[in-house]
Amino acid sequence: MKIYPVILSGGAGTRLWPLSRAVLPKQLLPLVADKTMLQETALRVAGRAATSAELMPPLVVCGNEHRFLVAEQMREIGVKPLGILLEPVGRNTAPAVAAAAHYLKAIDADAIMLVLPADHVINDVDAFHQAVERALVMVKDGSLATFGIVPTAPETGYGYIQSGAGAGAEQCFKVDRFVEKPNRETAEGFVAAGNYYWNSGMFLFRADAYIAELAKFQPEIAAAAEAAVLKDYRDLDFCRLDEAAFTACPSDSIDYAVMEKTQHAVVVPADIGWNDVGSWSALHDVLPKDANGNVTRGDVYLDGVQGTLVRAESRIVAVVGVKDLVVVETNDAVLVAHKDQVQRVKQIVDHLKTKDRTEHLHHTKVYRPWGCYEGIDIGERFQVKRITVNPGGKLSLQMHHHRAEHWIVVSGTARVTCGDKVTLLTENESTYIPIGMNHRLENPGKLPLHLIEVQSGSYLGEDDIVRFEDVYQRA
Repeated sequence: MKIYPVILSGGAGTRLWPLSRAVLPKQLLPLVADKTMLQETALRVAGRAATSAELMPPLVVCGNEHRFLVAEQMREIGVKPLGILLEPVGRNTAPAVAAAAHYLKAIDADAIMLVLPADHVINDVDAFHQAVERALVMVKDGSLATFGIVPTAPETGYGYIQSGAGAGAEQCFKVDRFVEKPNRETAEGFVAAGNYYWNSGMFLFRADAYIAELAKFQPEIAAAAEAAVLKDYRDLDFCRLDEAAFTACPSDSIDYAVMEKTQHAVVVPADIGWNDVGSWSALHDVLPKDANGNVTRGDVYLDGVQGTLVRAESRIVAVVGVKDLVVVETNDAVLVAHKDQVQRVKQIVDHLKTKDRTEHLHHTKVYRPWGCYEGIDIGERFQVKRITVNPGGKLSLQMHHHRAEHWIVVSGTARVTCGDKVTLLTENESTYIPIGMNHRLENPGKLPLHLIEVQSGSYLGEDDIVRFEDVYQRA
């Protein structure tokens, strides 16, 4: 018997703006430790020996735009995933898990799935695995188990699960009902009752059992997910779900699509030090604090400050004489909010979208499969970037219709293709790429290549790229 962890790494984490953005969301950031939340989730199940089942390498489900970051973060921690499934569009958790279920069922007809969001904190890993063991007893017979977090406070930001009669195994109960986020008074009643648990969004079930229940209650989702897997194809180290089939799939969560309807749902209480880090105030709760209840990261100066989270990414941030605030600084944005109002951060992201701005999409530093680039300055008809190309990295053979580029090597070695000419450049050497000229930048060395790029022209957008050849198979 084998358990296959399925790590869901979708979502934009808008409530943790300005640090979390669409291209670099919270699960790919080191929010609570030196490793990213995705890495922490993978390490929680990697190399772990379950007592009654074999724990397999994780299957990661993510969006197309995050694929290279996900692969690189897995490589950094020495975890080789069973696979990385690419969703062409986001369709919530029910279709994502359905695609994973069909993928796993083709490998192992008896596959058991441990579904884990990539962005949760679990402080007691041993207790977590003990809860999985308890759930496994029920799952063998076709039950669909969800993990209910033992509440520590009457939280109004979580959904709840009410447990019913015992389900036939130790600390496993039938699910009486799922409850939406309650008001304060109702939440206090739930905690006092003792049989209500926070809805963690983590599950354990057989792949075939989930597929059967999904087909019963949401046949459109089941059919579309199956078609997306049947027509999938390999792309480098990734598995791309069929775009047409998956895009046509209705969007729904596991709870709405299956768990609230099935007669086979069980809840396993879990006291595991869990937090979904869904807001800045939640992050403040889980991080170590100083004597005044403050959490700081980066170059921070505090004077007379209490109960405050301050995060500085690029410069010194000085905070004086305040309490219970969240202050987050990045290269291109600053957030200042009271801890009681951080749920309104999502409204900022919505505002940025309506104004066609980019601060909700990406940081000034943007990661690519070959390395990264960072905007330094921009003005009318010019833009300056700092570019880093990893050893062996190779940009696509490309051309621009509206801009010319001047490259100055700061350190490392650059192999530059410009038209039919190929040259090697080293420190303090430069080259010019005219408008409309086919060109490519590579790092043939063993050290990172750092250079400054000066763009000039009538249009400097990233969509002014015509690719002729790309080792990373980007369109």
